[in-house]
Amino acid sequence: MSFIQLDRLAKQFGSTKVVNDFSLSIPKGAFVSLLGPSGCGKTTVLRMLAGLETPTAGSIIIDGKDVTNLKANQRQIGMVFQAYALFPNLTVAQNVAFGLRVVNKPRAEIDKRVAEMLELIGLPDLGTRYPFQLSGGQQQRVALARAIAPRPRVLLLDEPLSALDAKIRVSLRSEIRAIQRELGITTVFVTHDQEEALSISDQVVVMYKGIAEQAGTPFEIYNAPKTKFVATFVGTLNVLNGKVSNAARGEVEVDGTALTLSTPIAAAGGSSVSLAIRPESIRLNGAEACDTHVAAEIGEVSFLGSVIRIRAKMLGADVEFDMFNQPDLPPPLPGSKVTVGLNRRDFLLLDT
Repeated sequence: MSFIQLDRLAKQFGSTKVVNDFSLSIPKGAFVSLLGPSGCGKTTVLRMLAGLETPTAGSIIIDGKDVTNLKANQRQIGMVFQAYALFPNLTVAQNVAFGLRVVNKPRAEIDKRVAEMLELIGLPDLGTRYPFQLSGGQQQRVALARAIAPRPRVLLLDEPLSALDAKIRVSLRSEIRAIQRELGITTVFVTHDQEEALSISDQVVVMYKGIAEQAGTPFEIYNAPKTKFVATFVGTLNVLNGKVSNAARGEVEVDGTALTLSTPIAAAGGSSVSLAIRPESIRLNGAEACDTHVAAEIGEVSFLGSVIRIRAKMLGADVEFDMFNQPDLPPPLPGSKVTVGLNRRDFLLLDT
């Protein structure tokens, strides 16, 4: 049963449609990410859920109650913004206590809750400091503690990690997920970072031009994209152009080479199609175990530590794939001719 139900939400600013016919069901305690490029409408959806924007059409149901027309302070929602939004003249403890003071909680209860929150975010001894005395990561932890201190029903995170450096982002996103699991709070997280969304979410909603292109688990989104946009936006994808040679048998000719898909093709013979394959599905080592073998010419080879990224020319296209670093197995040299292995089950058929 859904805890949050967004039903055919739409938002229009003047003549510009920012969100159109957006529906989503979120179970209680789930961590859901809205993923998409800038301008796709994901933050607008979050702001409508928070009560900071009024939908042009549609409804918002939280725990069985229609909150579409309720003010933000009537929804029991906590929100963390990209820019921290801490009060510079208040200490860390006072920032965390702010929401509790607004609803006139007793002083003893506030002090206890603040201590609990500072312990939860790993800053138990920094309550007397001011925001300018903290690092970016510490400030965002305080913003998170302030949002969850009043025990909201829903936690909204609007790209809270985008202002941090890469190493801190990885660490803090894991902490946010751990805290969310510990509290069991229903959470909606907005991001344009694919790795972020895939690594910490129960469900990912990929948005494009104001609509939900696809919703599913990270595994489903990555391995079974339903639209060309989802396939090309989430992860790296190599695209090969060809023509259908036998639709019933799933055969496509690409640059003079016959490739067979694992399923029939719903297109007429001779039709132009685009096939996609993920870099990890192209194998240099162990190619003999694959069901399809093609010739490739190695281009650029980049050593990245645990993996080696290889660009190569094959099937009339420039493709990219990785091999694991093995000290006793040097990577191929640029310009060398190799055979790579593919499996028919790994091909994705994209709409042209």
